[in-house]
Formats: sequence, structure tokens, C-alpha cells
Amino acid sequence: MGSNYSKMTSRQYYRSASFDYEVRGLLNYSLSCCVNAVLQSFSATTELLDILNKWHPSDGTDERNVPWQLRNALEFMRDKSHPAPHEDFLKCLYHQAIRPFTQHDADEIFHLILNLSQEQMSDAAVAQEIRSLYEIKVETQVVCSKCKFIHRAPSSLFSLPLAICEGENTLEGCINSFLQLQKLRDSEKFNCERCDEKQPSTHEVKLVSLPPILCVHLKRFRNNGFTRKLFNKVTFPETFSNDIFAAGQSENADGLKADECYSLYAVVVHIGPAMFGHYTAFIRPNQDRWYYADDSCVQPSTWAKVQGTYGGAYRDTAYLLLYRKKSLNSSG
Repeated sequence: MGSNYSKMTSRQYYRSASFDYEVRGLLNYSLSCCVNAVLQSFSATTELLDILNKWHPSDGTDERNVPWQLRNALEFMRDKSHPAPHEDFLKCLYHQAIRPFTQHDADEIFHLILNLSQEQMSDAAVAQEIRSLYEIKVETQVVCSKCKFIHRAPSSLFSLPLAICEGENTLEGCINSFLQLQKLRDSEKFNCERCDEKQPSTHEVKLVSLPPILCVHLKRFRNNGFTRKLFNKVTFPETFSNDIFAAGQSENADGLKADECYSLYAVVVHIGPAMFGHYTAFIRPNQDRWYYADDSCVQPSTWAKVQGTYGGAYRDTAYLLLYRKKSLNSSG
């Protein structure tokens, strides 16, 4: 999804007064607003650049190498003298993964960049660090209603996919629905290994571990023969404690520490209908002040304006929420 214009204003960058962090605007090349917004969230994730800077390739670099170009883009976004911080990164993506002048989904782009960054990373240890930064480990449990045998299937995600209902929603309510025990329909009977036949069963997703950076995907697009967007309101907090996940922990969970919580620092926003829209981003790089990035235009913002993306009545809607794990005793 994209905007069919490019902007350049006097607000192409904004320097935070708290520390030397430059919030750079990004020109819209060939409907690149989706990539622009996701890059802003990556730029605010300072841990990602720290990990990428541990990589010291000895065999030269390829202009089509995603982690190399991603690292360059994130470095250049901190340098106001660089005229086009992400142009080469976009060309890299266009060469192998996405098409210019095409609408894209922000969650798909988020996953695409992270997956390619791991696959094309020559240092296995650095690749694993990138994965660990975002990886949500879950366990699907299917319980046979007859013999009570639990079938477990581990998997991992880079974003927590939360369905929203056609009414008012809260983030906590969406998380509870994701983790809710569901009875499978008769047409979905599960083949129980112990009973050696299909049996009525229940299905449940349990959390094994949560990452330092938690990405929440609010699934606003629904396809029933055609794609439509749900503008329904979803309220989300600036900070929430780990208690919100307590009921959904697996018996094999690493454990969620009671003295830790998650603090919101980036929101990727979708504007407009499903088939044609525009992406922007709110970021809070220093956990102090919010900024709003609309392609090349960047300006200071507020939590109240972020709350304006809850949705409802065809308003701008939050689509990806990026939370950082922190201690309850820490400031910011």
C-alpha cells in the first residue's frame, strides 16, 4: 500500500534534544511509504543496529545483500548529511523481493526484511541475535477430548497476530482471544496419535517465551472474497505489565518475570481503505518524546496523537505496535 507522491520539506529531519539521535524523513520512491514506515520502526530499535554492527564481513559485500543494505540505511538515517539514506536499500529489495509501484502490507514487509536479514547474514551468531531480538516462541496444544492426550507443536513468530472484532476492542482483550481455548468443530476433528483415529479436540496457543522487542500485528484486513479493512477501535496502552500474558503461558515457558513490562516505542499506521492507502509511523526513540514520520516529513508529536490511531469512524489506524521489554523499576 502506498502514497502516489513524494515529499521533501524543511522538516526532513528532527534532532532530539535529549541525546544525539536524528529522526530522518525518508523520500517516497515508487510508492515506498510501507517500507519507509517499517524502516522508521527499525531505526527506533537501536538494539537492531547494535547487532548489525557486530558483523564484519571479510569477503566483501553485495549490493543485493539485505542485512548489509539495512545496516547502511540505519546508519545513514542517523546522518543528516546523507541525501538518500535508504535508496540503495529499496533497490536491494526491488531486486529480489518486492516490486516498485505496488501496494504492500507492512506486516509482510516487516517479516520479509527480518527473514532476508537472517538468511543472507554470513555470521550465524549475528543472524541468531537478530532472530532472538524479535522471536516469539509459542506452542500449539491440541487436546483429544476422549483420551486427554496433549499434542504439542512448537513454532515461532516475529509478530503477534491479533484478530479484532467488529466492535470496540482492547489490546488485552485481543491477546486473551488469541490465547483462548477453542473447541474444534466436528469437521475439524483431530487425528489423535494415541487413539489412532479422528477425535473431537480443543485447540490452544500457549506462550513459551517473549522477546526483548515485541511486535503486535493488529489484523485489520479481512478477505471474504474481497479484501476489506476493519476500522474498529482498538485501544492499547503505552506500557503494560507481563501479567497480561500470565494465563497463556505454556508448562514449558521460560517464565515471564514479574518485575518486567513492555513499553511502546513505535507504531506503524495505515491510512485509508484496504486496497489503496498510505503508511506512516510514530516513533519514540529515546522513550521520552514522540515523533511522527510521514515519508520525508518528520515532526514532534504526543502520546495523545498516537492514541488518535486507535481507529473508529474511518480514522487513521494503528497496524503494527512495537514494544520494548524493560524493568518496572527503570525510567522512561
